[in-house]
Amino acid sequence: MTTPTGAPVYADPVDLDEHGVYGATALSVRNGGWYRPRYPFQGRVTADGSSGYRAEPGRYHLYVAHLCPWAQRTAIVRALKGLEDVVSLSYVDDKRDGRGWAFRERRGADPVNGFRFLREAYEATEPGFDGHVSVPVLWDRKTGRIVSNNFPDITIDLGTGFEEWGDPEVRLYPAELRAEIDELDDYIYANVNDGTYRVAGAASNESYEELRGRVVSALERLDERLSGRRFLHGDSITESDVRLWVTLVRFDLTYNPFAKISERRLTDFPNLWGYARDLYRRPAFRGTTDLDAFSHLGPPFLDEAVTRIEVEPHRADWEEPHDRASLGG
Repeated sequence: MTTPTGAPVYADPVDLDEHGVYGATALSVRNGGWYRPRYPFQGRVTADGSSGYRAEPGRYHLYVAHLCPWAQRTAIVRALKGLEDVVSLSYVDDKRDGRGWAFRERRGADPVNGFRFLREAYEATEPGFDGHVSVPVLWDRKTGRIVSNNFPDITIDLGTGFEEWGDPEVRLYPAELRAEIDELDDYIYANVNDGTYRVAGAASNESYEELRGRVVSALERLDERLSGRRFLHGDSITESDVRLWVTLVRFDLTYNPFAKISERRLTDFPNLWGYARDLYRRPAFRGTTDLDAFSHLGPPFLDEAVTRIEVEPHRADWEEPHDRASLGG
């Protein structure tokens, strides 16, 4: 979006002195543990429109961030399904101050509404909105409002609701596997995706040790699962792979050095590391990944009274051969 003079519309620069650090309140430790903010917009897009939002080319737009794993899931699924010309996408700036996600020159202006801050999309949907401003956001051009910021639903809808335009060979959430996918997704979410944040939010040494042990145990279990199969459910990529991978690709650069989870790096889990590189070689994963955007610096909710192990950021060689083709797929 541009001004009447043709100039792009951007937010002013990040100013932590003036506006503070985003998340100092929204992402806080409550009741002695990690608290994930509420995602209040939970509309669904369906092929027949029975949800109130019909899948249509050109109607929907995704607001995402390179930094955010939940947002990257949607970008990956969009690319895997071949929906680039069906659902548009743009990126917010990598850095935030207390005003939240913004549109700046590095990642480009908002091409749909000309918003300077993503909060404007929330306020357009719910005037006076004062909750957590998150990505991804699925925006409806037709009604001029947010359909959903509930990240688990958005990828399911992209993977199933747009079959008329998507690649029919890509079946990320096939009916015959949904119960198994749902069960594994719940495990991955609790013990890996959100598990890393729960370690960061630990409010006692005992809780910290227990929670980081859960993450390491989950990585060990998943590493074993992948010893005899190329992907989590066999020969084809599914929702589960997308959900796990976005945490794996950030583990050594972001989650582990920030939350201090494990002395072991992703590279020390041989099957997970090969699996992660296998997926990275695919355009939908590589093309939506900016390793330079990942940082171990997070919002200020670590309890300084908790004694944590020392972990340094590590950037592995993602170009190493993965040697997993013999497993099929």
